Amino acid sequence: MNDLTPSQPSATPPPTPPPTPKGLLIIDKQQKFTSMDVCAIIRTRLRRGGAPKRIKVGHAGTLDPLATGVLVVLIGKATTLVPRYMAAEKGYETTIDLSRLSTTDDLGGELSDVPIAQIPTRLAIDAAITRFIGTIQQTPPQYSAMRIGGRRAYEMAREGEIAPLQPRPVTIHAIDVLAYDWPSLTLRIRCGKGVYIRSLGRDLGAALGVGGVLTQLRRTRVGDFAIDRSRTLDQLPPILLQEHLLPAE
Repeated sequence: MNDLTPSQPSATPPPTPPPTPKGLLIIDKQQKFTSMDVCAIIRTRLRRGGAPKRIKVGHAGTLDPLATGVLVVLIGKATTLVPRYMAAEKGYETTIDLSRLSTTDDLGGELSDVPIAQIPTRLAIDAAITRFIGTIQQTPPQYSAMRIGGRRAYEMAREGEIAPLQPRPVTIHAIDVLAYDWPSLTLRIRCGKGVYIRSLGRDLGAALGVGGVLTQLRRTRVGDFAIDRSRTLDQLPPILLQEHLLPAE
């Protein structure tokens, strides 16, 4: 090259994008948020930290808007583990109003009082509970995310249709009575995948000849992740980075 020829400036290589985050978060979901609301909020915070616009964020088991507690959120390539965490044993604490019924089996629907011929005793409740331990047939609530011919059951219910939901086998490992003061019954439940606690409250009430409306539901555990390892959305930083995620196992 002629020494008098001006040298050309070298091109600056584009910055290397940060690796896509991979891992999980254990969220203590608050009331009124849907499980997908939580995923959307986490995706936004990850994108603020440089994650790709379409980063995958999924959850391992829906919690109803009125329910609180443990929601396992998986991020990036960890979303392939969703089936494993969905199959994990779960723990719940719930309170049931035995004097009423609801179109949604919880406080989100239209409530109606039930005429009670006889208030069930604690002994009667203990006896009825034994019928729901083990593998049982359970019909999901009309207001549920079950798909019927490509439509969600809750979509059909909102349009005044009765979804033809069929009973399906689910497994309940244990039910413990934590408190009973008519009409309020508080239970601790250990169960497998796919159990609707709203259906359990409804069906337990029917077995006792009374009502069954969930007034409170809190998921306390998913597999090895107990509620004391969870954080609310307010406790998470507004910008989420890889360092904030738990490793996916």
